[in-house]
Amino acid sequence: MNFSWVIDQRKCIGCHACTTACKSENEVPLSVDRTWVKYVEKGSYPEVQRHFGVLRCNHCAKPPCVEICPVTAMFQRSDGIVEFDKDACIGCKACIAACPYDAIYIDPDNGTAAKCNFCAHRLDVGLEPACVVVCPEEALIFGDLDDPLSKVSQLIGREKTQVRKPEKDTDPKCFYIGADEAVLNPDVQTHDDSGLYMWSMQRKEKHGAALDNNKPHGLSLSSALNAVTGARVAYDVHHDIPWGHYVSLYLFTKSIAAGTFLIGWTAETVFLIYSSAWPGWLADLVSLAALALTGALLVADLDRPERFFYILIRPQWKSWLTIGAFIILGYSLLLVLHCGLSFLNSNSSSQLVGFLREVSPWIYNCAMPFAAMTAIYTAFLFAQAKGRDLWQSSSLPLHLLVQAIIAGSAFTLLAILVLNDPGPLRTFCTQALGIGLLLHLFLIITGEVLTAHSSRAKQRAVNLMLHGPYKNTFWIGAIVCGAALPLLFLGLEAYALIPYPLPLDAAASCLALAGLLAYEHCFVMAGQSVRLS
Repeated sequence: MNFSWVIDQRKCIGCHACTTACKSENEVPLSVDRTWVKYVEKGSYPEVQRHFGVLRCNHCAKPPCVEICPVTAMFQRSDGIVEFDKDACIGCKACIAACPYDAIYIDPDNGTAAKCNFCAHRLDVGLEPACVVVCPEEALIFGDLDDPLSKVSQLIGREKTQVRKPEKDTDPKCFYIGADEAVLNPDVQTHDDSGLYMWSMQRKEKHGAALDNNKPHGLSLSSALNAVTGARVAYDVHHDIPWGHYVSLYLFTKSIAAGTFLIGWTAETVFLIYSSAWPGWLADLVSLAALALTGALLVADLDRPERFFYILIRPQWKSWLTIGAFIILGYSLLLVLHCGLSFLNSNSSSQLVGFLREVSPWIYNCAMPFAAMTAIYTAFLFAQAKGRDLWQSSSLPLHLLVQAIIAGSAFTLLAILVLNDPGPLRTFCTQALGIGLLLHLFLIITGEVLTAHSSRAKQRAVNLMLHGPYKNTFWIGAIVCGAALPLLFLGLEAYALIPYPLPLDAAASCLALAGLLAYEHCFVMAGQSVRLS
């Protein structure tokens, strides 16, 4: 069995019977939808056309929501249905970020992910999905794609069909007949700036996000189609973005946790730079504190935070959320062990001290790859979020490592300035901070600002950062105050061009940390501010 849809938009009259039947059958709460009918209008009066599109889960053959789910709450049945287990879901919202079709929502009643499941409870007793039964025009056709005699297979065999976003390589199994491109492709649609729709007004977006209304901009086929057809959304339903300020802060604190250790390890192991004012165990404690804050932010962002331990007891090893959780756990344990050994090293009997001196460097060196992976694993998690084109970047692992270098060197520099240590570690951190900021600027300019991006959605997200609602935070916060000014201050101090009673590297460190947080916020929010459906 391989269940699939064919939606014949030539017959659809936009009556919303499928939506109401779905809500009734599955007790879907108000404010969310498993299936909905979108209206897109083209042309100008009196020559106006209205096109309908029935949108829902595509039950992909390669579902990204299943791969990214850390606790197997999203799973694929043997008959091809992508199903969910509300009793296992922790409300991490990763499946929402992964779905390119806006098909998943968080149930406001129980805080778990939900979506269309082909009315699996009806199929299991030999009934058809509720929406198929109520459609007055038989525009919804459901059946077994592997059965050559099924109506679904025959329609796909003889009619011209299309699917949504085939470039995402998810193999969607919702096939459309006679659907207008402006309905299925969000790059071709525009939205009214007022937020008004037929019969409704869109709710304000969570986390202060500003969704892109996709006005014609630049040279692209979708912009040209939009300019010619004037396709505009007349009716749609609301979709919340999954991740907000907690995720921005998590990236920031994780960079400090990884970067502080990496800077200390590199200084001691590679360059043989030691500081009595900033011993290794103190750097371990700072990294542990930042990791604890990182974990607290991750748990706080869950819609079912009391289930956070599910990720440890029922892990799904394809998910980088799961892999990242165990990386952070391993890193934390190594830091605790090394910190404890460092303390015992100076407070134990002579025989035990000799043994600890042999073991401690091994623990210290083993923690280094865990620190590096703590810094960069989010890049692979973001790559699994196929719905967010801005995050699909091959340079993101390197960029996250650079951000950890910036955060670690800036925080360490501030610490040794407070501890009044003018030794070589201060010089090393100043140089590391300068190199990190230069690489950070280079990756932003070459990877985002000056690049012609491969997808229209990614270009729209970049435009939101450069010219849209996040432009002040990006240009003033992340670029000018967070990178250009710190580099200027470091240069002035390095060459002693101006006398100043306070060290300029302290100001450079504070600005670099603030600018890093500003960039993380822009990157997280702009990536989710592009409409997917």
